[in-house]
Amino acid sequence: MRRIEWHERIDSTMHRAAELAAEGCPAGTIVGADLQTAGQGRLGRTWHSTEGGLYFTMILRPKVEMRALPMVTMATGVAVADALQMFAGVSVDLRWPNDVMVGDRKLVGILAQWHAGAVLAGIGLNVSQSEFPDDVKNIATSLARETDRIHNKQVLLKAIAASVDTHIEILETSGVTAILRLFANASTYVSGKRVKVELPGGDVTGTTAGLTPDGFLLLRKDDGEEITITAGGLRPI
Repeated sequence: MRRIEWHERIDSTMHRAAELAAEGCPAGTIVGADLQTAGQGRLGRTWHSTEGGLYFTMILRPKVEMRALPMVTMATGVAVADALQMFAGVSVDLRWPNDVMVGDRKLVGILAQWHAGAVLAGIGLNVSQSEFPDDVKNIATSLARETDRIHNKQVLLKAIAASVDTHIEILETSGVTAILRLFANASTYVSGKRVKVELPGGDVTGTTAGLTPDGFLLLRKDDGEEITITAGGLRPI
């Protein structure tokens, strides 16, 4: 039986999951909430966690090395995409490294971090929101918007969690190559996509050229130079 700790309101499911991980909770344990007051996004950004979303952190204990964290992130992304396509009937795209998109709008954000010997896989899914804050209203969407119906959050939670379990097992048993292939097959961003990448030293534009064996993104710049992107926000151009 999977342990699920649910909160109507919490600062961050990641914070509570970190506490449980440090206590040695079993793999697959979930901390979820209807509302987060301090949701975490990538690169220290805030994840808008208003009512109507599904916000949870799944505690994973994959049999992989710490350097394989990008693979865990990608396995989680593929898992979420598969579950949404099967149980919500929505066609999605994966934007490297951790966004699930519908067209050019974000539906799901994923954040994976190592903590106390476990991986905390935070997942934020927009379910029934009809409106978003001004700063994200043009780049976010929800299942309700995309499918014109309301979805049961508990059904989605169970479906996504089961899919994550399956894909982590694929990573453990079939290796990184299998996850790289699954991610590439599910993403239009991996190869041949004109993008702008937000990097600390400034924006870079080019065409995506596949993934490295470690799960990083190859970018062929407009001047022909090929570079490896280890982190950064992608935007199509």
